[in-house]
Amino acid sequence: MKIKSGFIVQKIIDDYIVVPTGDNIVDFAVAVSLNESGAYLWELLQEETEEANLVESMLKEFEGVDEATAKADVSEFLTLLRENGFLEE
Repeated sequence: MKIKSGFIVQKIIDDYIVVPTGDNIVDFAVAVSLNESGAYLWELLQEETEEANLVESMLKEFEGVDEATAKADVSEFLTLLRENGFLEE
């Protein structure tokens, strides 16, 4: 899975906002804001990857995050991306 083309993330002060590009501007009706971990996962999803790889990367990147929390957070984030049509699977 990976992020569909036509979307980028822009950092605005302390927030990360998903911004449509090209033809996606017309169909983009919802503003999506990401926290730091969401922006990190978004970046990883620029390339084809698997959910297990995302969890492993979260554990390495964010100190103090346990495996159960990382799995739950990744799962929730992927659900958000699927619901908003951002993922190519």
